Amino acid sequence: MEPLSVNAPYPTTEGLMPDCYSLGIISPAYASSSGELNAVLQYVYHSLEFERCGKKKWAEEISAIAVSEMKHLALLGKTISLLGARPVYCQNPASAFGYYSAKFVAYSNSLLHMAEDDVIAERHAIAGYERMLKRLKNEQVKAIIARILEDEYLHLKKFTSIAEELKNTSAH
Repeated sequence: MEPLSVNAPYPTTEGLMPDCYSLGIISPAYASSSGELNAVLQYVYHSLEFERCGKKKWAEEISAIAVSEMKHLALLGKTISLLGARPVYCQNPASAFGYYSAKFVAYSNSLLHMAEDDVIAERHAIAGYERMLKRLKNEQVKAIIARILEDEYLHLKKFTSIAEELKNTSAH
């Protein structure tokens, strides 16, 4: 399955050196309650539920977003590793603090609530990435975060569209 991403390459991680300051800023985007790992798990779960309810088109779109988030997770993991930490699934890999838990996944009971949860998740991700860009000084790390942010805007648009369509139907 192809990821739902903007048509632009991701910046390279080649040449990144240990940088504790940048590492501390971007770490929450990796595996926190609003990080990429949570997005992957939540969107896979929601895709399965949409498919179970006979909404194959939306299920495939949500799966494509999950694949995009997997790419972000891998890119952030590689970046974290090059910045000087092991890419363990926690909020702060440098100190192995705040291990990730699947309790953060939104396990809503209706398709509409799932889509609304995904809109909220994307808004949180966007706000987090925008805050990171304001604080980062490392231009290469900024470019990586800015590119991921472009995809998140696209994902927000798609989830907003799905939620609006569900509101206008009795499919939820």
